[in-house]
Order: sequence, then structure tokens, then C-alpha cells
Amino acid sequence: MKRLIPGLHGATLNGDADLEGLFLVRVERAFYRWHPQKPFFTLFLSVLQPKEYAGRTISGRLYSTPRALWKLSWFLRDFGYDTDLLGRDEVDERALRGLRGVVRISHTVLSGRRFLNLERFAPAADWEELSTTLVGATDRQEAAHDL
Repeated sequence: MKRLIPGLHGATLNGDADLEGLFLVRVERAFYRWHPQKPFFTLFLSVLQPKEYAGRTISGRLYSTPRALWKLSWFLRDFGYDTDLLGRDEVDERALRGLRGVVRISHTVLSGRRFLNLERFAPAADWEELSTTLVGATDRQEAAHDL
């Protein structure tokens, strides 16, 4: 028997496909995955702010190749990772759990596949300032479109 299910073809497998922008998040889980060319950390982040997205989970990768270590280091510093461990070049997956910070998310399409980008990071303490600045910029852009 065939069934017609409207919208089925447009459904995404990735629940975070519509998430883009700035979010205050908490690290729920982190796993290191070794790969011969591109080892990486898989991060599962729980959205805390803005409220309309609270509770949603975002999953993304941070690569640990020599060329990408700057971004991993940026993430660890801004999310308040233990400076002693960082000073010894150690990343403890359990120590990542519960860290909070701000992340800017975007998406890229390569070869027909959509990938989530963890673009930028900031300490959780900067959330109020960053979210206010973002809202103000959005209001100015909307006002410009109204003219």
C-alpha cells in the first residue's frame, strides 16, 4: 500500500539544519575520532540561548590537524577549558563536558551535501553583549529594508 506523506521529500536527517547564527551552548559530549588525514573531535552542544532554540542539540566537528589546531585551541580557551591540561597539550573528553560558551554556526554545501560549520567562539560571559549587538544589527538591517 502506498501512502502520501506531504513534506517527506524535504525533511532533513540533521535536526540542526535550520540553526544558523549565534548561540550560547553547553558541551554535552565530546569524542575524539582518529582519521589518517584528518583527526577530529565530534562535539554535541546543547543550546541554552536564545530561548526559542533552548534544548536543541547541535553536532559538529573540530579538526585536530596541524593546520586546524588554532581553531581547536580557540574553542578550548573561550569555553574555559582547564589551562593546566591545555598547557600540557592534553584534551580530556570528560573535562569538556559541561563547558559553556558562545558559538557562531553556519552551513556550507559541498558536492550536494550540507555541512555545519562551527565558525567562531566567545566566552559565555560575552553572551549578553554579543546577543544585544546582534539584535541591534538585525533591527538596523530590517529598518533599512523598510525604506
